[in-house]
Amino acid sequence: MSTEVISIGALLVMFVVGTILPINLGILAFVATFAIGTVSLGLTEDEIFAGFPVDLFVTIVGVTYLFSVARRNGTIDWLVAAGVRLVRGKVALIPWVLFLVAATLTAFGTFTPAAVAILVPIAMNFAYRYRINPLVAGMMVISGGHAGAFSPLAVSGALVLGLVDDTTLHISPVTLFTASFVINLGLSLLTYVFLAKRPAPLADTAHETTDDENPAVSGRPDWRQWLTLACLLALVVGALGFRLEIGFLALVAGALLALVDMKRQEKAVDGISWSTLLLVAGMMTYIAMLEKAGIIEDISHHAAGLGAPLVVALVLCFTVAITSAFASSTAILTAIIPLAVPLLLSSHLSAAGLIAALAVSTTIVDTSPFSTNGALVLSNARGIDTRRFYRQIIGYTGGIVALGPVVAWGALVLPWS
Repeated sequence: MSTEVISIGALLVMFVVGTILPINLGILAFVATFAIGTVSLGLTEDEIFAGFPVDLFVTIVGVTYLFSVARRNGTIDWLVAAGVRLVRGKVALIPWVLFLVAATLTAFGTFTPAAVAILVPIAMNFAYRYRINPLVAGMMVISGGHAGAFSPLAVSGALVLGLVDDTTLHISPVTLFTASFVINLGLSLLTYVFLAKRPAPLADTAHETTDDENPAVSGRPDWRQWLTLACLLALVVGALGFRLEIGFLALVAGALLALVDMKRQEKAVDGISWSTLLLVAGMMTYIAMLEKAGIIEDISHHAAGLGAPLVVALVLCFTVAITSAFASSTAILTAIIPLAVPLLLSSHLSAAGLIAALAVSTTIVDTSPFSTNGALVLSNARGIDTRRFYRQIIGYTGGIVALGPVVAWGALVLPWS
């Protein structure tokens, strides 16, 4: 039996077991990584651990810790109340405000995970306080981030345009940006229409809080809340303006705030979502091992050699969508566009259409709990049954993986080819 079959088969078994039984999928992934890496692929332990997502680990720990501190001193509640006043009490508009803010941040150069890391904790607290479906709030932040992610000023947009410029092909920056914005806007609209009224998977203790954890919200912040707001502003400036690592900045800010309010912040570390960290770290280590062994690249090459250009284009869209649900979208984009160039040069396919479809298919699935964005939504949700919410995110992402590539292919490739 080939290593590819064993690796993909193990992945499917992990999903089935981790979904049906009460065991963290990350534990199964670590076990499979060690077993397959050493027995089938002949990798050393150092080579296996090289795939551990250190950046993502620090980001999730830092962001969830900082916002746990901010929640305990009442700053988050104050921000939520201020946000509701801003939309004149129309709570239904909050997800759309979050969508537009995320799109604006990424369109002007913010790396998508950084924008999501800043906005998702606030979105989840809005959802908790005003009974908004947390799936809708979180997914609309992610879609907003992707809606602006392919502007010429954005990281992903500059990456794709730069890869294409290195070839004889040409793609309009307006086409790439418009395609991503429209499809993500449509996804947000469908998410809002079909899921906004759906009840959230509340935990038994939902909306049960103590005075120590949630001080009363007053009209004006106290000195602790002013200091927290200053730290949050510094976090935004450092991450967006100076490209500093958001996880480390969040840990510094959280530690500072805990030191000046030690009695209330004694248990702030409990707000770190350790189960989500285990889940994401295990799965990403497993996928990184497959990438190191060349299995992901082999699958992409097999998909590219299937025959008719239109069919190959659709298969490529599905391939990047499935792979990107577990791996870095940036890495997938970097790998797949050079693979698509020979296909475009030897066929009648539209270069702008296929490149845009691949870009959308790669990023639209970042709602997955195994990606940075989806993991941030899962780890910051409040008052919910985490296991049921995880299943909702998996189901939502599964629907996108199944339909997103078809929509991107049908809208961007088929009409212009």
